[in-house]
Amino acid sequence: MSIMTRRFDKEFKIHAVKLVVEEGKAVAQTARQLDISPKTLHKWVAGYKKDARHSFVGSGNLKPEDREKRELQKRIRDLEEENAILKKAMSIFAKNQK
Repeated sequence: MSIMTRRFDKEFKIHAVKLVVEEGKAVAQTARQLDISPKTLHKWVAGYKKDARHSFVGSGNLKPEDREKRELQKRIRDLEEENAILKKAMSIFAKNQK
């Protein structure tokens, strides 16, 4: 028997969090009304309080600083690969000159 994971869009999450944060409603009550787990709502509220602008970025999306980090890591890997290829080419050319 598999458990279905429900997905909630960004607007739903923000609505739920604002009920708790701005309107002062209890997490347990709000979770019951919206038919979600109180633990899930607590997690959303904590994420929203930590970084409201970048909370709920969505599946597969990254925060700007995480995206930049990933791009830089990819650039490093590409440059290391390019460097290794050039080293091999230099050794081949050096052998041919002898």
